Amino acid sequence: MAEVHRYDYVVLGSGIAGLTFALNVAQESSVAVITKKNRAESNTNYAQGGIAAVTSAEDTFDLHVHDTLESGAGLCHENVVRGIVEEGPARIKELIELGMSFSERENGGGHELDLGKEGGHSKRRILHAKDITGREIETALLTALALHPNVEIFENHAAIDLITRRKLGFTTDNRCVGVYVLDCKTGKVETFACRHLLLATGGCGKVYLYTTNPSIATGDGVAMAYRAGAPIANMEFIQFHPTCLFHPNAQSFLISEAVRGEGGILRNGAGQPFMDGVHPLKSLAPRDIVARAIDAEIKKTGAECVYLDITHQSREFLQNRFPAIYAKCLECGIDMAIQPIPVVPSAHYQCGGVITASDGSTELPGLWAVGEVGCTGLHGANRLASNSLLEALVVAHRAAEAVKKEKSVPGLKDIPPWQSGSAQDPDELVVIYHNWREIRQLMWDYVGIVRTNKRLHRAASRLRSLSEEVRDYYWNYKLTCDLIELRNLVLVASLIVDCAVSRHESRGLHFNLDYPELNQSHPPSDTVLKPG
Repeated sequence: MAEVHRYDYVVLGSGIAGLTFALNVAQESSVAVITKKNRAESNTNYAQGGIAAVTSAEDTFDLHVHDTLESGAGLCHENVVRGIVEEGPARIKELIELGMSFSERENGGGHELDLGKEGGHSKRRILHAKDITGREIETALLTALALHPNVEIFENHAAIDLITRRKLGFTTDNRCVGVYVLDCKTGKVETFACRHLLLATGGCGKVYLYTTNPSIATGDGVAMAYRAGAPIANMEFIQFHPTCLFHPNAQSFLISEAVRGEGGILRNGAGQPFMDGVHPLKSLAPRDIVARAIDAEIKKTGAECVYLDITHQSREFLQNRFPAIYAKCLECGIDMAIQPIPVVPSAHYQCGGVITASDGSTELPGLWAVGEVGCTGLHGANRLASNSLLEALVVAHRAAEAVKKEKSVPGLKDIPPWQSGSAQDPDELVVIYHNWREIRQLMWDYVGIVRTNKRLHRAASRLRSLSEEVRDYYWNYKLTCDLIELRNLVLVASLIVDCAVSRHESRGLHFNLDYPELNQSHPPSDTVLKPG
């Protein structure tokens, strides 16, 4: 019988949420961090903008709360927003103590934090490390984690399904007790048993044809939690980042909102600033408004993209403030100091997810979800820029404190190994790749920035057929990482569509031409889907 790996805690994902949690529980407990690729590959690693937090004398918690609620279009849970915002500075201080260095600027002979400003923010409050904030955070956390002998990191391991007492045949006291994991290099399925399991798997950007997310963002955590019996909410609210670099050699490269925060202006092909009549904040309006405006401009003019113009800033300023963006643009033949940057919207952030309390706990005991995979109520119908890393820091810390109080929870001794049965080696991998491409194309065409009932129902009908095809393939052939991701991708796509069909209004990131107004007949509510 195959060995069962036993740990106090298992963490799925190696971004800011997972690593922060692991660091907080590792002192006296055994921790396994499981990640699909290498340990640094995560959405965190690609975050350019920074962390929103009140650190300036000109800013207040009330202003940050107000901006978050305004962006969230009536669906934010105000008590959650206030709690996370007010706890932010303490968590930032801890991150700095770990070795994170944020950009500073001279001020009266001394230095102070160089705070950026992004869409929807009324004050400068974005702590950043130039335009590679996520990479620097990831480095600081991994360096600190390397000092803990109680932590073991499993790279190139893909989680398949959560193990619950109910799935093992128990009829009472359902609980998550572990996870089955595929070693992507050997092809063997391993069993991990634990007292608590933390989902920190990020979002689902790869469900769309165009995304700023890395290839790992296939909605694995949401799919596994839903299959295990945990309810999800608000998956219709997919944030499309307005400005992804439009170039064949940089299909997923993000042009940070901070570029607009430093005065960048969105222009059409004729050079006209088209955001002036759309919103009082013009090019710095909330992301949902900017993305829809760009989408409308592209459809109206027939152009392939619009342009982000920051040529009023000096070359020296741009090279210092945005070194990675400047270098990438130059690599693509674009000198942003003298040329506007061609941009298009791309799927960027999942505002819904597994329903959790403000400490990351879910309705399934033993299962926690933190970061983009979870839905605390902070983001509502539209995430305020740079609130995501803040949420990950705060909720991961809270989750760690909560699980340490429940440390006496016993694990399950007898967990059966994975059964492959009579599954055969895949004979036609083209089936996987064809279905993957079809899902991403139909989601982009039918469930994108602007939706209609007819498009949503077309997507739902085709996804039902694709789900059957994937299900048959999954049970008849041996597992591969691509098949695991495809299975999760088709489920998450279906959850997005089901949530979108259920919302008979346009709110935040969900805009339906058949319901163009807010539904004023009742108080706004979350869209909740519970597993059948």
